[in-house]
Parts: sequence; C-alpha cells; structure tokens
Amino acid sequence: MSRTLADFVAVSSWVEVEGQSLEARRSILNFFATALLSARDPVVTAAMRTLSPFSGTATSTVIGHSERMDAMCASFLNAISANLLDFDDTHPDTIIHPAAPIAAPLLALAEARRTSGREVLTAFILGVDVECRIGNAVSPHHYARGWHITSTCGIFGAAAACAKLLGLSKDGIANAIGIAASQSAGNVENLPSAAKNVSVGNAARNGLFAALLAQQGYEAAPLALEGPLGWARTMGDELDRTRLFDGLGRTWEIAKNTYKPYSAGIVFHAVIDACLLLRERVGGRVDQIESVIVQGSALLLARGDRPVNNARDARVSIHHCVACGLFLGRAGVTEFEQETVIRPDITRLRENVRAELDREMPDGAARVTLRLSTGEVLTETVISPRGSQAAPLSDRDIEAKLRDGVRAGRSDWDAERVIDAIWRLNAVDDVGALLRSLRPPPASHHATSN
Repeated sequence: MSRTLADFVAVSSWVEVEGQSLEARRSILNFFATALLSARDPVVTAAMRTLSPFSGTATSTVIGHSERMDAMCASFLNAISANLLDFDDTHPDTIIHPAAPIAAPLLALAEARRTSGREVLTAFILGVDVECRIGNAVSPHHYARGWHITSTCGIFGAAAACAKLLGLSKDGIANAIGIAASQSAGNVENLPSAAKNVSVGNAARNGLFAALLAQQGYEAAPLALEGPLGWARTMGDELDRTRLFDGLGRTWEIAKNTYKPYSAGIVFHAVIDACLLLRERVGGRVDQIESVIVQGSALLLARGDRPVNNARDARVSIHHCVACGLFLGRAGVTEFEQETVIRPDITRLRENVRAELDREMPDGAARVTLRLSTGEVLTETVISPRGSQAAPLSDRDIEAKLRDGVRAGRSDWDAERVIDAIWRLNAVDDVGALLRSLRPPPASHHATSN
C-alpha cells in the first residue's frame, strides 16, 4: 500500500493536479488566516522561545513574525499556529484538518530551496490526498479509539508532499512514508490543551524529517504502513483498501475540503447557525429564554456535552456555542476567549442548555428548541451549516477571515499583500522570495515575548 501511494505521488505532475489549484490556494489562504490569528498567542511564543536556541540556519519564515528559523522549527511553529484555535480547514469524511501538517513543512522547505509555486501546489495537493486517503482507510474507528487523526495521518501527507518537493524517486517516497509510520502520534484526550498542538506541529516537522532522511538513503520496512506489525494494526485498525485507493488519481480529497466560519469545532456549526436563526426570531427577547434543548447525533454529544472551564472547553461546547449564537449573535475568535467564557450572563445561559441524542440526526446537523417565559416554543433545524460542502465559504469569505485574523491577532503583516501573494502562488517562480516579501522589517516587529 505504501508503494502504491508512493508510485502515485512520484508520477503525478502539475498537469494532473492543475484542476485542483484553486482549492489548494483557498486552503493555503485559510492556513495563513489561522496562522496569523494565532502567531502571537502565548502557546506559539513559548514554543518559539523553546526552539530558538536549537534552530539551525535561519532559512524559513515563521508566519506572523519577522524572524526566520530553520525549516524544521518553522514547520513546527507554523503548524501549531494554524491549528491552535480550531479554526482551520476540515475534511468532512475524517475530520482531518488537512493544511496545517502539510502547508507548514512545504513552505518552510520551499523557502530553504528555490522552488516554484506550481511545484509547491503539486506537492500540497498530493500530500492532502495521501493524508486524507489514509484517514479514510481507518475512519471512524481510529479517531474513536483516541488517536488524533490530523496528527497521526497528517505526518504521512507531510512526508509524501516534502518527498515530492525534494524530487525523490518512488523508492524514496515509499521510504519517507515508512519512516513517518515510526513517528505518527497524538491523542484525543489532549484536545482541550495545547498538548494537542504539539502532535500537529510534530506531524509537520517529522514529516519533513522523514523526507529528508529518505533523501539521504534512509530506508523503512516495505510494509511499515500495512504490515502485520505495521502502523495501522499497531493503532488497532485494518486499512480499508477500497477507501484508500478508490478513484486514486481521478478524484481528489482536497475537492472535499471545507472552511470554518466559526472558531469552534466543526460539529457545532449547525448549533450556531440554528441559534443565529432563532436569535432573529426572538428579537430583543433573549432575556425571556427559559430553556434550550439541542438535539443531535451521538458524535455531537460526545464532542460537546461538557462543562466549560476555559476557552478551549468553550470551542468544543454545545452549551457555549448556544450562548454565542443566541446571546452574542456572533461566534468569532472573541466570543470564545476567556473574558467572554466567564461572563456571568453567558454562564447563566449555558446552564439552561440541555443536549439530547437524536439517532435520526446526521453528523454535523442540529435541532435547537427554545422555550420562552411566555410559553412560546421556537425550533430551528440545520442540516448543512454555513461552511459545509453544501454551503461553502466563498473566496471573499476566506479573504475576510484572513483580514479578521490579522486584526484579532494584532499582526503587523499586511493582509492585502498576503491575499494577493496566495492567489498568484501558481504563477511565481520562487516561493521563498514571495514569502520574504510578506515579512515586515525586523525594526517594526514586536518582541516575541509580548
């Protein structure tokens, strides 16, 4: 199976993937939006301080900063920035966040070498396909067992993409995938903490590391992915060959990618949409809401029927998402920050929310019912929330998300320059020069400890 994937990556060229170029650029634009939003977060700056003494030759941009670091460190930092606030892209079939583990090492590697935009986009599209196909082949049991699928499968996409950018042979790409199998990790229990982002950062960095080792002739077992004691069975799964290879080279996983309008787990977006609709119907009578019932699938309740103690809890909480939609009328970054989460009025509304299982409701859908003090009962059901494949964000929506990310993240990067650069990525000869043009001069940059 590793060999088949490696052969596919090795022989595929821009001609085969060009039709996916726009979606790839949308994904990378969204990647920059979320990375710029989080670049100055204490989690990211703490990681920068930790890695800085150990960084080698400073070749690669750290998004949102003027400083550069070596490609491995930049890969780690840019991946955790992009993934930190649960605002990145989502592959609905697996709930993988495709871009962070792959775009981060690809861009870092491209800046360390002279690489064209088409080469980067080709590698990115192929990496997403490898990442999500492996995810398809072990879903849904892999995630349900506790493996954080963005991290565990993201490393394979990163390894394949970086190996492609390095121009490795099919043997080299197969070895990179096999080496990645020895480094795949990340657990769902850590999702409410920044430890989740360590495994996403490692998927990016170690995927690049796997490709670089393979470039030097480092070898892996031929069945490292699917063998009797290989990655899949070690993780408790049997790879579904049909889901892994069906349509390989003809249909593309990146075509299924979606982008979040709200800074919360994607399964909560229908809850937010339903509450926004109910807010319009209630008008100024929000204070008359006595109770709220949210009905949804087992997945919705498993992810979000939880107490809220901090901002991370809030982003995966049915109860807080209800408060955002009904009480605040927004569900952006600010609405999930600690100051909002601990507000007494928000806390009181959360306490009046009850979640109920509806086995007929598909994953990603929700029904919200309000009971007012007048005795009035109002209900809204949302099957396809905004940002889903059925109601996708437009290019302009993603541009607006990046501008918001720059503002909310207090970045000194120029949003319009970033937007223009990503849209023309397919036409540039040197991605490194493009990235260098986006960084503000060091004199204008705040210290990373801020």
